[in-house]
Amino acid sequence: MLSNVPRRWRAELRLGLQEALVNAVKHGNQLDTQKVICVHYTVTAGQYWWIIVDQGKGFDAPCGCPEPNPEITSPSEVGECGRGLYILHQIFDEVRWDRNGRELHLCKQARRWFGIPLVS
Repeated sequence: MLSNVPRRWRAELRLGLQEALVNAVKHGNQLDTQKVICVHYTVTAGQYWWIIVDQGKGFDAPCGCPEPNPEITSPSEVGECGRGLYILHQIFDEVRWDRNGRELHLCKQARRWFGIPLVS
């Protein structure tokens, strides 16, 4: 899930992906061992995309938690529910849910890492 990602960003992205996967198993699939999590990974035009799909009932994104507040500067300042969202929004450039909250889309853009515009 981290192939082709620059080595210096792998730890940060691993943390974000771990958070997303744990949430999919715990909250999405309700720890049901008969349900699976699917992850799709693509790199296009300098954008790294992960789509994580669970087999849960879905939810109203962002899981009943308030949208991330830009004034909050650390995960300890948010409640238990908001901590995971805070982490995802700090690590990824785009965080969104589709399919009634069963599909999480995460994007990291290379141009933000390298400080150069993307080539079209």
